[in-house]
Amino acid sequence: MKDNCVFCRIVAGEIPAAKLYEDEQVLAFLDIAPVNRGHALVIPKRHFFSVTEIPAETAGHMLAVAGRLGGALLRAVDADGFNLILSNGTVAGQVVPHTHLHVIPRFPEDGIVLPSRHVEYADAAEKEAVVAAVHKRMARHSESMEREA
Repeated sequence: MKDNCVFCRIVAGEIPAAKLYEDEQVLAFLDIAPVNRGHALVIPKRHFFSVTEIPAETAGHMLAVAGRLGGALLRAVDADGFNLILSNGTVAGQVVPHTHLHVIPRFPEDGIVLPSRHVEYADAAEKEAVVAAVHKRMARHSESMEREA
């Protein structure tokens, strides 16, 4: 637990939250600044600033809980769909430095538009350079995970 982390303090019971689901790994609660009725957050109980730090089992469990929670929210607030959004890093919109997955119920006229823009690669070579760089880094990541196992 990080003493200055608002989500760690919610997990510890030091700050109240409208809890929707809790188990040994995750906690889900209503967002205090919702973009729509029922907007909820799913967080790991252990503190992780970045999704890149979360063990695969915990990340998978967060996603499974978010899916079930989204289904429950659909019925609870009479929504037509939902978004799952995880912002990783300040530039991506992460406000609280504890990884969290937004579950946002959606309504036909809610005015939320995702994504807000599209970009194009300069050419096929630029796109292939991105693919090659990602493959290289993913291979390194896989090798380090195998060593840890």
